[in-house]
Amino acid sequence: MKFVNSAAFYFPLPVCQINFKNFENFSCIMWGKMLGYRLGDSLSNTFRGGIMGLTKLKIEKLAKRGMYRDDRTLYMCVSPRGSKSWIQRLVIKGRRRDLGLGPWPIVSIEEAREKAFDNRRKVHRGEPILKEKKEEVPTFSELLEEVIKINRPTWKNGGNTEKHWRACLEQHAKGIMHKQVDAISSNDVLGIVEKLWTTKHEMGQKVKRRIGAVLERAKTKGFRSDNPVDSISTRHLPNATKLKGHFKTIPYDQVGAAIQTIRDSTAFISTKLAFEFLILTATRSQEVRKADWSEIDMEKKQWHLPGPRTKTGESLCIPLSSRALAILNEAKEHFGDTGLIFPAKRGSVMSDATISKAVKDNGIPAVPHAISRACFKTWCEEKGIARAVSEAALGHKLQGLDAAYLRSDLLEQRKEVMQAWADYLQHETEQGN
Repeated sequence: MKFVNSAAFYFPLPVCQINFKNFENFSCIMWGKMLGYRLGDSLSNTFRGGIMGLTKLKIEKLAKRGMYRDDRTLYMCVSPRGSKSWIQRLVIKGRRRDLGLGPWPIVSIEEAREKAFDNRRKVHRGEPILKEKKEEVPTFSELLEEVIKINRPTWKNGGNTEKHWRACLEQHAKGIMHKQVDAISSNDVLGIVEKLWTTKHEMGQKVKRRIGAVLERAKTKGFRSDNPVDSISTRHLPNATKLKGHFKTIPYDQVGAAIQTIRDSTAFISTKLAFEFLILTATRSQEVRKADWSEIDMEKKQWHLPGPRTKTGESLCIPLSSRALAILNEAKEHFGDTGLIFPAKRGSVMSDATISKAVKDNGIPAVPHAISRACFKTWCEEKGIARAVSEAALGHKLQGLDAAYLRSDLLEQRKEVMQAWADYLQHETEQGN
């Protein structure tokens, strides 16, 4: 048997047990001395290039938390609770990696060193050590929740928008809800959208847009290479004329009678007060339903709507008429002067449908939004009130040159207009009686 003079020479037996008669080249003895072998030492206490730092006895005595080096890449890791495991620290593609080689004593010193040496050899050869974990492809429903979570902070309407997204897709896209996102085809989406395109065109557009948002997320995360919604254009869908129209309303001279009708109805007191306050301030339903006492300045007779609660995203100061203040005082008597001004029966935010239902149930052929805003705007036009003032009262953003040059919020003029509107409604209400 011949041995090559190399520092990587492997002694299968302790040097003291070597039968030198079996060797043709006794230079192996010299290599044993160079590598640090002594008579009686076995290879389990050495490694290629020097003497190992740890022994079984040393490991058993380790009690303090820390990393204890065995060779240049192999460490014994002692946790705060005293458990011990093998860690190998390697640089793979320029990045340091800590590889777990198993717990001690289940993985012995010899096994850990063998694994460590094998890993070092793989790194040297450019062979992969780490197996890339392939993320499981989520279902459409799972990714929908992720999209909702990401967008939730930016949605002005908060929980309502989230409910609408979820309810909309659960109702109209239930065929793909439990499909993995990489298995959804453009044909699946087309089948969903086609059913709505001619009968419920706006809903069809919403469903298409929302499915597209979820599948775009799937594309971004690498679960698919395309977004099937992108390939569905209007030419693939039946012709549909989008019905355009305005909210149903009533002539402004009938608004006083509508207020009296709701006052005399069996609706909850909070609903009655909210409906009239909505009309007196010419605001939106959501702004009134979520109105809080912290926004009211009774002394200055103003309602300060913060930016996040307005459609434009800009804060708005609304002057309050004498009748609007009287409604607030009445609400205070019923529900106190903290928190919501017009709470639902259970104390939570009033539902969007509550005021609409009261109007519909009492035979008023209009929607609250149109009664409060369209009627007010029409009244302003017929009374010759400057457009800039009426637009400011409605909280609209001015366009063109008006936006460039008009820097006032016209608060004083709006005070007069809102009081005049309240006086007009009061007169109409009394006339109706």
